[in-house]
Amino acid sequence: QVQLVESGGDLVRPGGSLRLSCATSGSTSVYYAIGWFRQAPGKEREGVSRISARDGSTNYAPSVKGRFSISRDNAKNTVYLQMNDLKPEDTAVYYCAAGTILTMDPRFYNYWGQGTQVTVSS
Repeated sequence: QVQLVESGGDLVRPGGSLRLSCATSGSTSVYYAIGWFRQAPGKEREGVSRISARDGSTNYAPSVKGRFSISRDNAKNTVYLQMNDLKPEDTAVYYCAAGTILTMDPRFYNYWGQGTQVTVSS
């Protein structure tokens, strides 16, 4: 099994920054992508960003492009999501997940972390 644990969520003011971490363990080498997703109350889960487990290529949702940055530290088996210029619309529970193809569609991700709350409010 693959295990993922998110951390770093917090309450921040608009315009602030946070860095989320996703610590991975288990057979992660069989997965093509690690993705970040978010789900706000009453809304469907949406893809935020993903990084290839093979070559490190990245992709972002249009709403976060230029503000968020995904990266990985292979030595620590950890994927990060740096979030800058946060907006109230970014408020959600953020999840990391391991997927079988390079996509931000949550249907193709098999293993999920427990989620970490990000709240952007003044």
